[in-house]
Amino acid sequence: MATKLHLGCGRNYMEGWVNVDIATNVRADVHDDVTVLSAIDNESADLIYASHVLEHTGRNSWRDVLKVWASKLKPGGILRIAVPNFEAAVSWYASTGDILAITGLVCGGQRNPQDFHYVILDEKLLSAGMHEAGLEDVRAWDWRTTDHAQYDDYSQAYLPHMSKDSGLLVSLNLEARKRGV
Repeated sequence: MATKLHLGCGRNYMEGWVNVDIATNVRADVHDDVTVLSAIDNESADLIYASHVLEHTGRNSWRDVLKVWASKLKPGGILRIAVPNFEAAVSWYASTGDILAITGLVCGGQRNPQDFHYVILDEKLLSAGMHEAGLEDVRAWDWRTTDHAQYDDYSQAYLPHMSKDSGLLVSLNLEARKRGV
């Protein structure tokens, strides 16, 4: 059976996955800091999924976090990431002038000390970071076609809110394969 890690699971506990979160007040299989993953063996995961987690790391450390995550993948394993799409936020603001709609996307919800965003990413920057971490074949992924599509997380974030058929997807969803196969 494939080992699938769900990093920063929060309230979205996914059955059949190893759910990891630093918060001890949420249901998780492993309570660990996702920036170091000391409880996870290197080269043990076939798939790692992190939805709107990476932006909570520092603007000078997010590349190192990607390297940690890549180290936990088996050769040929997939790292699937969703982050706020800064390019989409800028586009929304430029066309609507509605800064309140993108404030949480850019700054985080700020409901607790872990709920702040410290880095903004676009496809070019995130792709480059994934390559630097030893990943290849970086590509967009569609939340509708994943085995976790039934879990409504921020990878499915649209503006206007919940307009999944006609709105603007404001989540940047990229995945890549670890070199070695």
